[in-house]
Amino acid sequence: MLTGTVVNYHTHCKRQCWLFYHHINLEDNSEDVRIGRILHELKRQEKEEIALDGIKLDRVTGEYVTEIKKSDADLAAAMAQLEYYLIVLRDKGIERKGRLECLEKNRQSKSVHTLTLTDEQIEERKAQYRRIEEFLDSDSPPAPVLKRACKKCAYYEYCFV
Repeated sequence: MLTGTVVNYHTHCKRQCWLFYHHINLEDNSEDVRIGRILHELKRQEKEEIALDGIKLDRVTGEYVTEIKKSDADLAAAMAQLEYYLIVLRDKGIERKGRLECLEKNRQSKSVHTLTLTDEQIEERKAQYRRIEEFLDSDSPPAPVLKRACKKCAYYEYCFV
């Protein structure tokens, strides 16, 4: 089953996506992942997080679905995750805009990003989700591709050592 996390990982790193989806989970030792889980737990305690059909939304208002990330390190992946949430909700008759809040600004000039999807973009994303599902059905992960971000990844040793 496709999730927002899987869409995020597919945008960020296809190998990480495949490994995570197939339950090869090395993220329990990652400090960044622990921080993200703590942030989500705090939201859950504040009763802001909403779970719906396998997705967990950080905050929903009358206008926005808000996703909160520790940093803006991979804005494209975080936005892809938020787009997925907006499309799942839209398919249920709930129309919202997207709002991404990054607690740490590292690469971007602003900490809040908004988005609205057109019908054409939604159809493009749905076609992409079908391709992701086909990719996840493959028998083995793609070969590792060394990128700058890899050194901080929980899968680094698995892929390169």
